[in-house]
Amino acid sequence: MASGLGYGLASWRHEDSPAATAQGGRKILYWYDPMVPSQHFDKPGKSPFMDMELVPKHADEAASGETGVTIDPARAQSLGLRIAEARIGTLGSNLTVTGTIEFNERDVAIVQARTGGFVQRVYARAPGDMIGKGAPLADLLVPEWAGAQVEYLAVRRIGDAGLARAARQRLLLLGMPTGTVAAVERSGRPHNVVTISTPTGGTIKTLGVRAGMTVASGQTLAEVNGLGTVWLNAAVPEAMAGRLRPGQSATATLAAYPGERFTGRIAAILPSVAAESRTLTVRIELPNRAGRLRPGMFASVDLGGAARSALLIPSEAVIRTGKRALVMLTLPQGRYRPAEVQTGTEAGGQTEILAGLAEGEKVVASGQFLIDSEASLSGIEARPIIGAAPAQAAAPSKGAYRATGRIESIAGDRITLSHAPVPALKWPAMTMTFRLAAPALARGFKEGDRVVFGFDQAADGPVVRTLSREAAR
Repeated sequence: MASGLGYGLASWRHEDSPAATAQGGRKILYWYDPMVPSQHFDKPGKSPFMDMELVPKHADEAASGETGVTIDPARAQSLGLRIAEARIGTLGSNLTVTGTIEFNERDVAIVQARTGGFVQRVYARAPGDMIGKGAPLADLLVPEWAGAQVEYLAVRRIGDAGLARAARQRLLLLGMPTGTVAAVERSGRPHNVVTISTPTGGTIKTLGVRAGMTVASGQTLAEVNGLGTVWLNAAVPEAMAGRLRPGQSATATLAAYPGERFTGRIAAILPSVAAESRTLTVRIELPNRAGRLRPGMFASVDLGGAARSALLIPSEAVIRTGKRALVMLTLPQGRYRPAEVQTGTEAGGQTEILAGLAEGEKVVASGQFLIDSEASLSGIEARPIIGAAPAQAAAPSKGAYRATGRIESIAGDRITLSHAPVPALKWPAMTMTFRLAAPALARGFKEGDRVVFGFDQAADGPVVRTLSREAAR
């Protein structure tokens, strides 16, 4: 298919005959086969490599000093090429994902038998029931308590305070609740039936007690999960993980409650990534007033954040090859050339460009794959990220690299900035002095201002080409 595209573009560019070309006053240097551009011929004719006509290479193409693919403006319109300009804009950092309400596993109570006995009565409970704090689960008959209680009552009647304290302590060590001991003291009769109740309110997750069964000391009778707060587990693409932090606010909307928004905070970002979906789980803790949020409910989660200023181009203009990202630059005289770029965050159909493009440069946003195929067939190399493009040399008002920072001082044509990292140059965050391309760039700025600046790497050090205030966070 690439062969057909290459030949098609070559035909669109050179469909005139040699004679017509000569009449147009354009000098032909040689003819070549677009499929084998390194092989030159001194006259037109059929290609020895493919069943196609050779196409001419004109002198004005070579003399322009700029490599690239040339497309006649009329042909560009018929191809549906759409051009977009790299501009400074506000990049929203909102991230919307989906999630599911789950139990808060930190709010779990285990109900166990303190001593062995027989279940005398149950209170019609079942897994899934909602219960309050102190709700009864079962009455447990404990035969060994009867003898110890009778002994305690007898010691109390003797009036020996020391023996009475020791006998009372024995009751507590047998697992008898203080309320039961107090009831024995009030009534003066043994109480060998104890009511097992829940220490917290919530929902019964498991229930292992039935009438007539025998239970052992320490046996788990029930598991109760509180519902005061719930977890919202959201699936976030791993590419977005770096934008999230524990403690960050999040807002959820649920189909069950249209128009309502539930606000919580990120409690944890779980360490493992799902291999199938390449997502990681973000755990958000939500207050659950009146128990309205039920485990299993589906939610849409807005993991918002502050907007920031960035160099943006349409996301559709980026060609991702797997190893690198390219854009198709629009050059003068109907020429196009691939350029390598370093991309950042993508939001709202716009992609942040960290390096490789300067503000004001134009790229092809539609039809760029066709031109890229022709550039590959013609052996045209992409403009690398390191260094400014030749076109930029003629326009020193633009900067090849961009960063944000804080103004520390301004002195004549020098400005000292504490700036963020510059990935394209492998610079860490640091404070350094830049030369201003024009002192007027700093007019209206003062120490402490937060700015976005574009700069070039000149032979005598970095030069600031553009300077603007950073968007308010």
